[in-house]
Amino acid sequence: MSKQSSRPFVWALLLSVLGAQASIAEQQTITNLPAADFAWDQTDEGVAFAPLVGDRFVEPYMAMVRLPAGLVSPPHVKSANMFGVVVSGTISHIAIKASPSDEVLLPEGSFYKIPAGLAHVSKCVSEADCITFLYQDGKFDFLPAAQ
Repeated sequence: MSKQSSRPFVWALLLSVLGAQASIAEQQTITNLPAADFAWDQTDEGVAFAPLVGDRFVEPYMAMVRLPAGLVSPPHVKSANMFGVVVSGTISHIAIKASPSDEVLLPEGSFYKIPAGLAHVSKCVSEADCITFLYQDGKFDFLPAAQ
């Protein structure tokens, strides 16, 4: 291989190594995001999302979610599993076909998981807004479901 023809290979190798080092450096960086710096994006229904990791419309993501006090969602399903921890307020999530006596109130510090495809209703039952940390293992969607 001549010196001239090996240059593209050397540059590609160098860029690959530099890219790998940049990726490793990114993985070793601490991300700090004080609550006062959350960039809340509010929907027409009053639900607000503050992105933490990932783009919720494209990929799995983590976000803070704020539900207005008294909110009762329409019946809906998600295409991805949803995992959450209640930060403040009291919420509930109940499957459409469940008995009302199966509803569990989740105060701050509580955990919930809603499986993909399970039709449910979400509620903020406290007098103050409800805030949760949310992780979804796929992109965000909100698909209306029959009751």
